[in-house]
Amino acid sequence: MKRNIYLMYAIAFLQGMVFYGPVATLYRQAQGVSVFQITLIESISLILCILLEVVWGVIADKIGYKRTMIFCCALYFLSKIIFWQASGFAGFLAERVLLSVVISGMSGVDTSILYLSCKGEDSQKVFGIYNSLGMAGLLAAAAVFSLFVREDYRLLGLLTVISYGMAAVLSLALTDVSPEGSRRISREGFRQVLSQTMCDRNLLLFLVGAAFLNETHQTVTVFLNQLQYEKCGLGNGTIGAVYIAATLLGMCGPASAWFTKRTGIRTAGAVFGGAAVLSCLTLAVSGSALPSVCGILALRVSNSLFQPFQAEIQNRQIHSEYRATALSIHAMILDSIGAGTNLVFGALAEQSLAAAFLFGAVICAVGAGILWRFSNRPLLQNGYSHPIENSDPVI
Repeated sequence: MKRNIYLMYAIAFLQGMVFYGPVATLYRQAQGVSVFQITLIESISLILCILLEVVWGVIADKIGYKRTMIFCCALYFLSKIIFWQASGFAGFLAERVLLSVVISGMSGVDTSILYLSCKGEDSQKVFGIYNSLGMAGLLAAAAVFSLFVREDYRLLGLLTVISYGMAAVLSLALTDVSPEGSRRISREGFRQVLSQTMCDRNLLLFLVGAAFLNETHQTVTVFLNQLQYEKCGLGNGTIGAVYIAATLLGMCGPASAWFTKRTGIRTAGAVFGGAAVLSCLTLAVSGSALPSVCGILALRVSNSLFQPFQAEIQNRQIHSEYRATALSIHAMILDSIGAGTNLVFGALAEQSLAAAFLFGAVICAVGAGILWRFSNRPLLQNGYSHPIENSDPVI
């Protein structure tokens, strides 16, 4: 099973190597796409993910996680080829539509492979390393951008295609985590999984809070940050250097388990959410480079620590053998919220970046409050960080 973990680490690293990452917004703008169109495409993508999430969860539980990963990695590779050749709104929309299929397909499957491969022992640490290796891939790509490429956007796209092609090849070597082979979820089984999720009010609140934090991080650190840097007068070389710094700090995910055990999950959740609030407020009130850079870096750190925390808690709340289906339902809820917040971010950013950042601060504050309340549940306090019991089903 350790082989699976190492392969997933390598795949995360290669798929993290998005060479156009430091100029993702500028890349699209250079091809004739506006900021609002970018966020509109993101929202359309999320809506498609919502429609496909549960379907993919059922398929993954039926055909097995290995086959699902192989298929999705191949489509991921194809989506980067389309991105490389895209021009205008229609081209980037087509790329994002295909990417929606990939995201919904991999959603929950990658973490399920990791969680079951390590049998729940040190799973939050494994999630942290997995996320950090994605950041390491971004770091390597950002170094190439800053030192060698910079202005040649098409070359950045081509290098990304090559990296994703290598990840697709590696996925072929994965081992299925279910020795029994694939199993098909029945209608009754699906209704049971759906009911367990939708009737758990505390879990639903947690997913809402997590969505607010995740979507704020995604929108601010991937799209709005570059507009803020330009507003502060930073050039492409400096933007690349800041991107490298943000990526380095984003590799702190393995510290999530240590920090959570040290402070307790209630305090950890409040810290992750509170740091995001302060970061957005800093960006909203600042027009100079140093505070803006510090705000982006702090937001990256808080989210990098939060991701393994979120993955651990979501997996701990699943009491069904159909883990991919349950996680897909979670993702459907997360994406539903994200589709709305993306449009609000885009509309506000067209008028005022400060207004968009203030919106981020507000929803992060709501998310932090939800985490504080959710993390006080006795069930979590008693069950956190314990390994999977032998009676748990192996999928």
